[in-house]
Amino acid sequence: MVKDPAVAELLAPKDHPFFTKRPPLENGYYETFNRDNVTLLDARTTPIEEITPRAVRMGGHEYEVHAIVYATGFDAMTGTLFGMGITGRDGLRLQDKWRDGPRTYLGLTTRGFPNLFVITGPQSPSVLSNMPVAIEQNVEWIAGLIQHMTARDLAVAEPSQEAEDKWVAHHDEVAAATLLLGTDSWWVGANIPGKPRTLYPYVGGVGPFRAICQEVAEKGYEGLVLTRHDAPAPASAGG
Repeated sequence: MVKDPAVAELLAPKDHPFFTKRPPLENGYYETFNRDNVTLLDARTTPIEEITPRAVRMGGHEYEVHAIVYATGFDAMTGTLFGMGITGRDGLRLQDKWRDGPRTYLGLTTRGFPNLFVITGPQSPSVLSNMPVAIEQNVEWIAGLIQHMTARDLAVAEPSQEAEDKWVAHHDEVAAATLLLGTDSWWVGANIPGKPRTLYPYVGGVGPFRAICQEVAEKGYEGLVLTRHDAPAPASAGG
């Protein structure tokens, strides 16, 4: 599709296995580089030197532009949560709890933060799924838990240490079966300096994840400690 071999070579991904980054499921994308008014430059080999009033300077040459679209990446999965300043029991900050990477139960709750429920957060299918479907499943499960608690005059839900440890271990085991951890991407936090390198979304599949959550609910929300009033951090699973 790309007529210039040098341009085609620049566009060909060579630093990661296929599908460890999102492939361009495109319509007319590659053909765009055949246009006379399109120039492809490699910012890795020729870094941007300066943004001038009318152009972008690279390699000592100014390329005039009408508009600049900045795509500099974002702190996915955890950045927004940390920015909210969420604090749990005994003043524990979420960014301190997750200093070495997220630790959750089902990607929906985390020990030390009673009644904190995260929608499409880390260690849930989230960004590797159809997001509206994932959001609906998360919300319905959380709403079901709240109904379960309300009917029993329960006020606090928090995962046990055992349940959280098992989910993190399962999440990591599934991730290790893929090639995703070997590729620098925002899925593993590689675009943020100092961010713990781990696979942030759950890759076990939406179907299996839904089945796991359903089984947890059918067993009285197994893995969560449900109490009438807030208390010191729970030590064991129960319903």
